[in-house]
Amino acid sequence: MASNFTISEVIDSFGVNKFTWSIFFFLGMSMVFDGYDYMVVSYTMPQISAEWALSKVQTGSLSSWSLFGLIIGGALAGIISDKIGRRKTLIYSIAAYSLLTIPIYFVQSFEWYAFFRVLTGVGLGACIPVVTTMFSETTPTNRRALFITFGMAWMIVGWVLGGIIPTFVVPLYGWRLCYLIGGIPFLYAIFLHFKMRESAHWLANKGRKEDAVKILQDIERIATGKVTDWDTNSLIVPSKSKVVGPKALFSKDYRLATAGIWLTYFCGCFIVYGINAWLPSLMLEKGLKLSSAYGLAIANNAAAVLANASTGIVAEIIGRRKNLICSYFIGGASIFIMAFVPSNFAAILAANIFMGFAINYAITAVQPLMAESYPTEFRNTGVSWCQAFGRLGGALAPIVAGLIMAMNLGPQMSFLFYIIPAVIGGLAAYLFVKKETKGKSLDQLAEENTKVRIKMVCGEAD
Repeated sequence: MASNFTISEVIDSFGVNKFTWSIFFFLGMSMVFDGYDYMVVSYTMPQISAEWALSKVQTGSLSSWSLFGLIIGGALAGIISDKIGRRKTLIYSIAAYSLLTIPIYFVQSFEWYAFFRVLTGVGLGACIPVVTTMFSETTPTNRRALFITFGMAWMIVGWVLGGIIPTFVVPLYGWRLCYLIGGIPFLYAIFLHFKMRESAHWLANKGRKEDAVKILQDIERIATGKVTDWDTNSLIVPSKSKVVGPKALFSKDYRLATAGIWLTYFCGCFIVYGINAWLPSLMLEKGLKLSSAYGLAIANNAAAVLANASTGIVAEIIGRRKNLICSYFIGGASIFIMAFVPSNFAAILAANIFMGFAINYAITAVQPLMAESYPTEFRNTGVSWCQAFGRLGGALAPIVAGLIMAMNLGPQMSFLFYIIPAVIGGLAAYLFVKKETKGKSLDQLAEENTKVRIKMVCGEAD
């Protein structure tokens, strides 16, 4: 190719192809294991609480310890990934959380359980943002939001497995075996070591143009069966930001976007993780059998798979901003319906499925903006720090919910207080998410930010 070209132009020229679907599978399975490791806590919570005679607050914190680790892991992994690469960070994080889940099989106290869940969370927190970043950097522009959000559906599959497996394992073998099963992903980390390719965007940004072109040739070979001899000197790489790392997220060019995605994701995590942690217990309080309570939680998560698949499609049609704003207010409405649904299993099931769809639709609608709001040199830092801040909401939610439940206000109030973060999330999206990224390549978005900086230097910007 004689003319100049960008990474995005080449990837877009192939469209959705075999390579795209292979990445979808590789990253997706990473999220399945990640989702199982987190959600298994909710389904073993009643048994752990009974065995160790835990209080309501301690029981709620069982789901929070890994989230505290997620915050630490996310904050560190973003910086690490932008330095050593997406591939290595993903492999190391999967190996870490899987190996650190196995010792939980042997723990005999609440304190040791909490200790290992925090360590496990560090690995989990490193995995999730790098998956979002990899999806954004390896998929065609006009399908980017779809693959990012649909990719998150894999995590919900893991959540569903995190419910199904304990449903059968716990009655027969107890809760501990569920955590031993959580060590299986270590084998997958070994598989990825041999099969996973690095991001061409990251390689080019690091000045490794030859390696980036080789990745593009590999993609072309898989997609078309042909190989083009691209001239590495013709590869255009967007200008780098002068400020990188965490402090760049709060610079003048990015602080508004950071405020918008951080607040919306915090509220989304607070809702989803709080409800998921306590849903089986709330249903037991309403008088349902253990199998029915677990069944409702599984149905809630199954609806989330559909939500994750559909939110990306809608975002590609109406845009990221409109999709995000509407999603939070619809999510709030679904919680209101669940709070006042009659005590009839069919009605509860229907309201529960709608709520599972709506609240997960909202939290997933934020995902494309995380990756699209920042340039390659600190993209994963942006994604991971946003997710780390969101996980803080997810970590606090089960504990706050435990306090609400300890007041004995009833299941209705235990649901209604989640409407508050839903409204805050919708308002944050309206007030702070101003830039529409639909239809723009990562290179275009980077160049737009560069032009803004040039104008500011020249005194032409407002």
